[in-house]
Amino acid sequence: MLETPPSWAIALVYWMHLLATVTWVGALATMAILVLPASKRVLNPIDQLAFVEAIQRRLEPIAWFSIAILIVTGLFQMSVNPHYDGFLSTSGQWSLAILTKHIFVIFMIVVSAIQTWELWPAIRRGLIQIERGRADEDQVIRLQKTESMLLHLNIGLSILVLGATAFARAS
Repeated sequence: MLETPPSWAIALVYWMHLLATVTWVGALATMAILVLPASKRVLNPIDQLAFVEAIQRRLEPIAWFSIAILIVTGLFQMSVNPHYDGFLSTSGQWSLAILTKHIFVIFMIVVSAIQTWELWPAIRRGLIQIERGRADEDQVIRLQKTESMLLHLNIGLSILVLGATAFARAS
C-alpha cells in the first residue's frame, strides 16, 4: 500500500487545484458577465468581435494550462481521498458527486475545445476576410452568437461542477 503524502504536499495540490479553478472559471465569468456586455454597448459588432478575439488569444493558453493543472491535481486529490473506491465508482455519496462533477468537467472541456479549435479559428478567418473586403459580416456575427452561447453553456456547467464539488465536500 502506498504511503500517504505529507500534509504540506496535499495542501499544495489543493491550492493549485483551487487556483486553476478560479483562473478558468473566473475567466469564463469575466468574459460572459463583464467583457461581452460592455463591449456590445460601446462597439459595433465587428469591432467588438475583434476586441473579444484579442482577449481570447490571451486567455486560451491560460485556460488550457489551468485545465491541465486541474486534471493532474484532481487525480492526485482523488487518489489520496479516503472515500475513493476506484474509477467510475458510485458506491457512496462522495463518489457519485465526484463522478457527476467529472462528467460536467468533460462537457466543459469539449465545449472549450470546440471554441478554441473550431469557432475561434473560423471567426479569425472571417475577420481577416472582412478586412480584405471579401467576407459576409452576417456569417461572422452568427459564429459570434454561437461562441457566446457556448461560453454561457460553460458558465452553467461550471456552476454544476462547483455544486457537485460542494456536495462531495459535504459527504
